[in-house]
Amino acid sequence: MATEPKAVINTADLKLEHWTQGELYESTDKSFGALLGLTGLGVSYNKVPPGKSGCPFHNHHVEDELFYVIAGAGEYRFGDARHAIKAGDVLGAPAGGPETAHQIINTGTATLVYLGISTMAKTEIVEYPDSGKFLAKTNRDGTKTGRFRHIGRPEGDLDYWDGEPGA
Repeated sequence: MATEPKAVINTADLKLEHWTQGELYESTDKSFGALLGLTGLGVSYNKVPPGKSGCPFHNHHVEDELFYVIAGAGEYRFGDARHAIKAGDVLGAPAGGPETAHQIINTGTATLVYLGISTMAKTEIVEYPDSGKFLAKTNRDGTKTGRFRHIGRPEGDLDYWDGEPGA
C-alpha cells in the first residue's frame, strides 16, 4: 500500500542512509521528492564529511540539477573550473555535455550539508568524464520491471546490425 504524500517534511525527520565507496566517496543522505508526492522533481538531503564527495564528476544529457548549500564549505567542480562554495550558495548544473559536468567535494573541516534538486526524466544519459563511462537509463513507470539501466564505455560500441537475425 502506497504512503500518502506529505505536504511538509522537516529534514531532521528524514531517515538518512549512510554509505561509503573507496577513499573519496561517502555521504549520509536521503532522496525524498516522492515523499512529497513529486513525480517530475527529485529532491535529496545530503551530508558529506570532510575530504569526501557524494558522487563522481558527471554530466546529465537531459536532467537539470540545482544544489543549495545549507552548511559547511567545499569545492564545486563545474566543467574545467573549480569554485569555492559555502553556506548560502546556489549551484547550477544544467543538462549538457562535459562542459556541464559537476561534482561537489567537501574541502572544508566540517560536514558539508546541501539539498540537491533535479528534474526527473524518464530517459537519461549520464557521462563520467574522469573514468570515460556512461550510464543509459530509463524509468518508464517507477518500477524495477519498467526500467533499463546500463553502464558502459564507448569502446564497447557495437555495429547497429550486430547479432540481428538475418543481418
